[in-house]
Amino acid sequence: MPSLNPAVAEIRLAVRTALASLPERATVVVALSGGADSLALTAATVFEGHARGMRVLSLTVDHQLQTGSDLVAASAAVAAEGVGVDEALQTKVDVAGAADGPEAAARGARYAALRGVGASEGADAVLLGHTLDDQAETVLLGLARGSGAASLQGMAPRREDADGTVWLRPLLAVRRGTTEAFCAASDLEAWHDPHNRERRFARVRVRENVLPVLESELGPGIAEALARTAEQLREDADAFDEMIHETIEDIVEHAEAGISVSVAALAANPAALRNRIIRLVVDSEFGVSLTRTQTLEVARLVTDWSGQGPIDLPGCSAARRGARIVFTAK
Repeated sequence: MPSLNPAVAEIRLAVRTALASLPERATVVVALSGGADSLALTAATVFEGHARGMRVLSLTVDHQLQTGSDLVAASAAVAAEGVGVDEALQTKVDVAGAADGPEAAARGARYAALRGVGASEGADAVLLGHTLDDQAETVLLGLARGSGAASLQGMAPRREDADGTVWLRPLLAVRRGTTEAFCAASDLEAWHDPHNRERRFARVRVRENVLPVLESELGPGIAEALARTAEQLREDADAFDEMIHETIEDIVEHAEAGISVSVAALAANPAALRNRIIRLVVDSEFGVSLTRTQTLEVARLVTDWSGQGPIDLPGCSAARRGARIVFTAK
């Protein structure tokens, strides 16, 4: 009996491990672009999912941003049928002229489509084909933005949204080259997205220039090190979040048209916890993510109080009233 190709074995194991968190006979949706990462993920999910009696669907989203994108989507669906998905779904989205740019708009539309199909099909999870290389690029981009530890955490292998959608990324410990080797060993023809070579995209510049230079100058293993950093930061963040949720019940009260937090309790916490509490309160109550500058301005109502007036924030305002910081909806 011939031995299993190492790339095939590695990816199947990664998928098997991720699917173990789901019930037997679950339904899963795999996001399929037709590229090597998502194609390898789809094939491995069919193999491992069907072994557990799961229903495996694929969804290909045509963003209509390139000539012939409909043919690419159709080819991806044919490839999905070839590896044995129970149903190869396709949908189109229109992101032309979006204010936040085509890349961000396409990503938002794609996730919305995946969320919608997952809900309509009763899916237990949606699987995404991000690899360790994608994780490393995400961490570097977050570092360049200077947006703090939250962005350096990268992508989580499992995330559950407020609406109940579960996102799984089984390949976050797998290199991109391994997905390409999987496809080659499985006689799967992957699509090469021309956008992945366009230097106008920051992610492409990181992939083509920054990471290779880091590997050349600092030695191999940079991508793995960045991925480990993201994992460690997520562990730290989880610990912080647990501490915050335990604390927040005792220091937060509902106020008219908003919510309030004890000044004394905020002052008693170290800055890292205090700032996280402020961000969590605003996000939970008003659905707004504060920038670091905005968070520090609110924190000054606690640590540097000199009678300043209300602080205007997205979706709400913050003001010190006696012994409490009151957040009020606009």
